[in-house]
Amino acid sequence: ERYKEVYMNDSIYTEIQTVIKAERSRLKLTQEDLSARTGLGLRFIRELEQGKKSTVRMDKVLELLAFFGHTLKIEKGGAK
Repeated sequence: ERYKEVYMNDSIYTEIQTVIKAERSRLKLTQEDLSARTGLGLRFIRELEQGKKSTVRMDKVLELLAFFGHTLKIEKGGAK
């Protein structure tokens, strides 16, 4: 495999947290509700929202973003 791990800098991680919390709040879902509706673990959702990056799996982040109708785009930037 070419990419075994993806590292997110703090600003990207914070933006993802903000989107997920805002969307969950907008839909008036508890973390428990979100876990039940997505099939993702409650622990994963809690730790993502609390900022525990070491436990976050990108596939689960993408699944959660997709639940809310969002995507994550990665672009290769040019040299500065």
